[in-house]
Amino acid sequence: MRLRTLLVSLAVVPTVAMGVQVLISSDRSVQESRHLRKDVVAGRQTGVPLYRLMTALQSERAVTAGWWSGTPVSSADLRDRRADTDRAVAVFLKSSDPDQIHSDRGKDRLRDITRRLADLGAQRERADARRGSPDDAVDYYTDVISGTIRCLGEFNHVDDGGLAQEAASLVALFSAAEAVAREDAILALAGPSAKLTSARFREFVEAVGASGYLYDTITLDLPLDDQDALQRILTSNAWQTKSRIENAIVSEHRDVPSGVVLPPDVGDWRAAHGTFSAQLNTLDESELQELLDHADDRAAQLENQVVLLVAASGAALLLVVAVVAFTTRSVLRRLRSLHDRTVAVAEETLPGIVERLQRGEDVGTDALPRPRGEQDEVGRISDAFARAVAVSVEGHRKLADERQGFSVFASGIAARTGNLVSRQLALTEHIQDTFGQDEALLAELMRSDQLTVGMRRQIENLLILAGGEISDPHMEPMRIADLLREAAAEVEDFRRIDRHAMDETSVEAGVISQLSHLLAELLDNATRFSPPTARVSIRAELVGDGLCIEIEDRGPRVSAERYEEMNDRLHSAPPYSVLARNAHRLGLFVVGHLADQLGATVTLRRSAFGGTSAVVIVPSEHLVPAARPSAAAPEPAKESAPLPRPAEERLPKLVVRQRSSAPANAPAPVPAPGPAPAPGPGVPGEVPGRPALPERIPQTHIARPLREPRAAEPVARDAATPEEVADAWADYEDSTRQVELELRQDQP
Repeated sequence: MRLRTLLVSLAVVPTVAMGVQVLISSDRSVQESRHLRKDVVAGRQTGVPLYRLMTALQSERAVTAGWWSGTPVSSADLRDRRADTDRAVAVFLKSSDPDQIHSDRGKDRLRDITRRLADLGAQRERADARRGSPDDAVDYYTDVISGTIRCLGEFNHVDDGGLAQEAASLVALFSAAEAVAREDAILALAGPSAKLTSARFREFVEAVGASGYLYDTITLDLPLDDQDALQRILTSNAWQTKSRIENAIVSEHRDVPSGVVLPPDVGDWRAAHGTFSAQLNTLDESELQELLDHADDRAAQLENQVVLLVAASGAALLLVVAVVAFTTRSVLRRLRSLHDRTVAVAEETLPGIVERLQRGEDVGTDALPRPRGEQDEVGRISDAFARAVAVSVEGHRKLADERQGFSVFASGIAARTGNLVSRQLALTEHIQDTFGQDEALLAELMRSDQLTVGMRRQIENLLILAGGEISDPHMEPMRIADLLREAAAEVEDFRRIDRHAMDETSVEAGVISQLSHLLAELLDNATRFSPPTARVSIRAELVGDGLCIEIEDRGPRVSAERYEEMNDRLHSAPPYSVLARNAHRLGLFVVGHLADQLGATVTLRRSAFGGTSAVVIVPSEHLVPAARPSAAAPEPAKESAPLPRPAEERLPKLVVRQRSSAPANAPAPVPAPGPAPAPGPGVPGEVPGRPALPERIPQTHIARPLREPRAAEPVARDAATPEEVADAWADYEDSTRQVELELRQDQP
């Protein structure tokens, strides 16, 4: 996961959480406001008509009880009470809606009230005909009224403490008023005889106690204004009369076999009740309206809170988003700067510095990133990276110094050892000239000479791998055939090499030694990894990209992965650690170095014979056309015994290698005959600090017995110039074969 994504996620998670919390709180407030609005609508459409129906039923219950008990009640008064109840029932049935109540229990109670009101006409008919008992008629009204009180308590179910407390107080007021109304109905049942049954008397006493307790409790929970209004009712003369009558009934009643006889003071109840009941109804209805108004105000307040909450939360979210965006962009900008700086140093600056150090160039501290001394985390990381780069560069500088020093040391050792090898070759040539008449000794000397030549090639390998170059002492281009012959002469088992080359192309003088050394390494590998009796062929021909030289052996089968590994070794310059692990496989590294210097390509692949084929492509820029012999040139005469050559001509010729810093077109120094001087100061052509490696010029160290003329061969000869026919190297090969035949004949 990208760092930008992490930072954005870190900012988005709390922002989304805050938004969700605001959404939940807003939704809760909106839902509460909606419930309050519905409660207010239900209270006004259903609650108020229901309360008025309750008071109408209470009045009709008292008149009906008095009518049944024989109390003087006018028919007009009864009709008026019933008419009030009918109007209240009509309004209630028209405006009530059970769906306006939240709870299922409240809906059931509202439907139960509607169902009971359907029996109101039948109850009135029974009362008019005085069928049944007056207790049944009073109980019917009481049940309906109790249902209305319970239904009114289901209108408010909002999680608001103040409204819930106010609603509970209002229901308590309704219950207290109903208790007083039941007292009025019970006393109406006493009739003119002022006598109650024992059950009704107990019910009256319970109603007195309930009303007293409820009013005493409600007074503490009502607001101050409502407390004052209730206290005015409770301290009025009518209420005092009510209390006096209640006390008299409780304390002065007489128990008789048929029931309880009430005291004479009960006659003052009707007038007192008519006064304080109206006051209680007014107070209760005002409390109901006040509760609905408070709920309406609370709903509006919740809506305003939702608006403020959404606005404040939106502003806070915008602020958070702005801060997060600014912080994220700031952090990402600094991290991007750190990333760009570190990537530039890691991919451009540091590789360039290491490459310059490996080339031996001096690198100043201004090229390195410097610590800035910043105090924050990103700055400290940048400074730590700068210090790490400085330590890495210092380590590379030390390694480069050690490598350069080792290269100079190895080059010096190689040059001095090469001079010793040149002197060894000169001594061998001198022994050949002096004791050449002994054929057995001559054969051994030739074998020693060949091993010494291989030793010189290994010393040149050391010089190449140490960073030196092989300069070329040749002054003239060399034919391809001669180049192949010279490369084969560097191999110990040169007799197994078959050469096939054209004569129309030559190689320029400046690259002869390098190309000859490259081919000699490939030929040496081919002979060493082929069976002892197998032949190794080398052929050269012109192709579109230059000159193609192919070396093919009959060695063991090599896997494709092994070929890929060897080809990689040909195209990479390994460090000394790799060279140390592959000390027995340095030939391919040398070939790769020489190919890079020549601009040539070398590829190893499987040959058609199952062995390995090495293909060398030499660029056309290193090729020159070969000079053709003149048509008027005289035919070569029969070769006679060659004239003795001066002694100095038989010695090896040493050429001091030039550094790669010399101009490419500078002519090579003319070889001086004679033994090569030992390395040391004052030797011409030697570069201080890295002694040059001498090279033995082929075909200048042949012993006299090897220069005997050859017998005419019946085999057709290839077209060659007279100089090439008399080439001393052909005599060398012929004489070598004769010596080997003689040695094999002498063996038992």
